[in-house]
Amino acid sequence: MARAANPGIIIDGLTGIADPDGKEGDFALSPRAVRDYRESGLSAIQVTIGEVGNARTGWDAVQEGVSIHNRIIDASPGTFVTGRTAADIRAAKVAGKIAIVMGTQDTSMVGLDLDRLGIMQGLGVRVVQLTYNLRNLSGDGSLEPANAGLSKLGRATIARIEKEKLLLDLSHGGQRTIAEAIAATTRPMTISHTGCRSLHDNPRNVWDAELKAVANKGGVVGIYWMPFLVANSKPFAADLVRHMRHAVDVCGEDHVGIGTDGVLPKTVIDAERRRKQAAENRDRVARGIAAPGEGPDVFTIIPDLDTHRRFGLLVAALEKDRWPAGRIEKVLGGNLLRLYGDVWGGVSG
Repeated sequence: MARAANPGIIIDGLTGIADPDGKEGDFALSPRAVRDYRESGLSAIQVTIGEVGNARTGWDAVQEGVSIHNRIIDASPGTFVTGRTAADIRAAKVAGKIAIVMGTQDTSMVGLDLDRLGIMQGLGVRVVQLTYNLRNLSGDGSLEPANAGLSKLGRATIARIEKEKLLLDLSHGGQRTIAEAIAATTRPMTISHTGCRSLHDNPRNVWDAELKAVANKGGVVGIYWMPFLVANSKPFAADLVRHMRHAVDVCGEDHVGIGTDGVLPKTVIDAERRRKQAAENRDRVARGIAAPGEGPDVFTIIPDLDTHRRFGLLVAALEKDRWPAGRIEKVLGGNLLRLYGDVWGGVSG
């Protein structure tokens, strides 16, 4: 039990940095946030830079996002380090710090200018998601009814992503886009944050055939902690474990990870939080990027895991589901660490 309670390296393959006591314009973490991150057990997190959904300011937002996250790292050197290689993550674990891996959730900011992928690599970006929920020049997102698949530019974009030793992320893709992108790859890829569509038929989830195809090419599927796990948009830990178990059954224990798509601090649902959630949902609906299951009163939390100690609670839930310690270690971080090393190699930017 003691070994499983501290399962080596823990990586959240899609999250954001949040500080419950932070103030507008602050880059340094508050004492409470420092404590929460240190107690979380995390060794690495992947964060999103830039905007999503074919945003007009996409390229400027990428550069601004890199700058912001570099300032966050510089302001809290005792907590965060930059994650450009798998070795950076291992070193962060030894030092008791968290490596921040930067990634995008779209390629609309790249478009026809594939040289921007090289620029992003040089800036420290390590993960590039091909599409968001809408169609861009590379392919169809998960909400496009035509399900038109991958474009010629999409194939060229994937080839350039691989040339730059960036990790291709197929989250938010349409079914054909995902399937055709996997077929077009020569290197392992990820679907960093998704659920199993055979358990709940939501367009943000992925069918077994594509999950298996990712595994067959050495990739990793990250299971998210999102409303899309269940029909009523209110998942609990048992629902998360059910999706994780199914993913392992389909992909094998070497090809499943975690991408919560949430933030670490506990979500306090008060009047102000409800107001912000409703406003954000209105914006997403207006932009056409809100998926089925989202709503003005739907919060992206799993209530019985809603604490900064959530990964310890997940370990306990997986142990209750009779997962062996070695499998828990792989899924909580070992598999993503292996994938990062396979794709990035020794690239440092």
